[in-house]
Amino acid sequence: MAQIQAKDVAALRAKTGCGMMDCKKALVEAEGNFDEAVKILRERGLSVAAKKEGRIAADGLVDILVEGDTAAMIEVNSETDFVAKNASFQEFVKGLLKTILAEKPADLDALMACKYNGTEETVDAALKEKIFVIGEKLSIRRFVIAQGTMSTYIHGMGTTGVIVVFDADETAKANPGFAEMAKNIALQIAAGSPPTYVARTDVPASAVEEEMSILMAQAKNDPKLASKPDEVLKKILTGKLGKFYERVCLLDQLYVKDDSITVGKYVEQSAKAFGGKVAVKAFYLYEKGEGIAKREENFAEEIAKMVNQG
Repeated sequence: MAQIQAKDVAALRAKTGCGMMDCKKALVEAEGNFDEAVKILRERGLSVAAKKEGRIAADGLVDILVEGDTAAMIEVNSETDFVAKNASFQEFVKGLLKTILAEKPADLDALMACKYNGTEETVDAALKEKIFVIGEKLSIRRFVIAQGTMSTYIHGMGTTGVIVVFDADETAKANPGFAEMAKNIALQIAAGSPPTYVARTDVPASAVEEEMSILMAQAKNDPKLASKPDEVLKKILTGKLGKFYERVCLLDQLYVKDDSITVGKYVEQSAKAFGGKVAVKAFYLYEKGEGIAKREENFAEEIAKMVNQG
């Protein structure tokens, strides 16, 4: 049996990030062969990843990386916020962003097949190794690539990420106030009620019809309106669609720093002050864990289960 030196265990731990005991066991199994031990740990990483597949990963972080006129935003989920604060996890996420900007993958499947930044292994393999090292389920949920004149914002250590793309002429972009205006729009999206569209013209007819049907159903249940003909109700309710647009359209929302004007008016006033043209072209908003059902733990049941098993 090969003699395992402490320095070899330490070297393996430094290379893989795995725990000391895992490294020692791998070296024992590999009879002291360092490269074989690395391979064993990687293979175990695949096994561990498979075992954790059924767990819920609703924490993690959203991050953004900008290079020139291109930005990438990603959401990577973990099971706990403890992992989200882990420097190794954060570095892994940065590596994913660098991979995305370098490779420009079309979707998640394409990203998983890319070579992870600075390595010869795929993103899929790198993810599985990271799951083994960290000991939690991790999942790359989504990413987006944006190009052009942009402002980006990360809120709350990665709880929310925003990219806003502007259509602006050179005169406006050269104005010292443009960067502040652009940042304010990103803050608006992160801090206010999350919009879905930029402007009213972006709202699909189907969404307007659905809102109208909801308003109509509410009106039918209102004693003051229920007796009115449908045509009359439609005219009344068309005026109420303004509230709907205020909720879902960025430019119709009240500006958070001055609620006497809308965001659209703020952009218009800013463009005039810059002596140029400015328009919000698009925005991307990621909220960490949005829509992921979190498991509710029943600690009394957990304790009872542990006692019975004992």
